[in-house]
Amino acid sequence: MKQNRALIFIAAVVMAASLAICSGSQSKVQAQERQPHMQAALRHLKEAQEELRAAEHDKGGHRANATKLVEQAIAEVDAGIHYADKH
Repeated sequence: MKQNRALIFIAAVVMAASLAICSGSQSKVQAQERQPHMQAALRHLKEAQEELRAAEHDKGGHRANATKLVEQAIAEVDAGIHYADKH
């Protein structure tokens, strides 16, 4: 009898954790659906960041400056997404 209670308790904990994970995933997907343009901009900026990192270093400092500006833009877009999610 004690084993059955323990199994029921474990099953309940697993179900509760699964539901929490699923609802968290849905919230993220819903946020992305509400802000498709911001999410697209974020993806493009991250792609630009990777391209700049892959570029050769002989650009007179302009590649490095562009990298910093893209990083700032990523932070701003991310902040805008989080702000909109809370308001």
